[in-house]
Amino acid sequence: MNDKVDKLVIFLAKRDGIDKLVKTFQYVSKLLVWHLETKNPKSAHRAKQCEVASGLSRKAFRMGRFLTGFNALRRSPGPTPTFRFLSVFANAGEMVYLFFDHFLWLSRTGVIDANLARRMSFISAFGESVGYVFFCVMEFIMIKEGIEKEKRIKKSLLSDEKVDENEIKKIKVDRVMRLMAVSANLADLIIALADIKPNPFCNHAITLGISGLVSAWAGWYRNWPS
Repeated sequence: MNDKVDKLVIFLAKRDGIDKLVKTFQYVSKLLVWHLETKNPKSAHRAKQCEVASGLSRKAFRMGRFLTGFNALRRSPGPTPTFRFLSVFANAGEMVYLFFDHFLWLSRTGVIDANLARRMSFISAFGESVGYVFFCVMEFIMIKEGIEKEKRIKKSLLSDEKVDENEIKKIKVDRVMRLMAVSANLADLIIALADIKPNPFCNHAITLGISGLVSAWAGWYRNWPS
């Protein structure tokens, strides 16, 4: 009772799991729009509708999620003063992003003034960018500490000291998961920059599409049941 179907059910039962699935639909649709807009405008329009619907659905799924960052700061801000400092900015940025994302969703669905959408998008993306930068710094610190710990363990093995070899495996697994987190954060940072300061590179459909899929699939990997 632990086959792929069981794992998929568990994955999709999580809010992050369904978010990554819908995010995949959103950015595959974006790439399809770019590919089809000159060849088949009718199909491109349908893909665009899927992209917009997926984006709005994801915002609805994230309702109240800004409390996750608040709870992280309240319960476990970090083991060291440096880590606590980074954690404050990382989680605060994410909280701003997710909180103002509620108003962006409401404006795009027509519940509140649609003219607020651009302003809400900028504030949300700015907070998102700040959060991702600090989260990446935290991940790199933890990766570095893991590498140093692995070196110490290997050195102990060479000196015939009694050590747990499984500890090396755990460190390597943790490093892969953290690299996936960095990949997702950097990909989402590019998407956020496209909102903050539109430019030909970040706002290109291919850049956004690939960045969105990298983020989504890194999330799939991290959230998939072991």
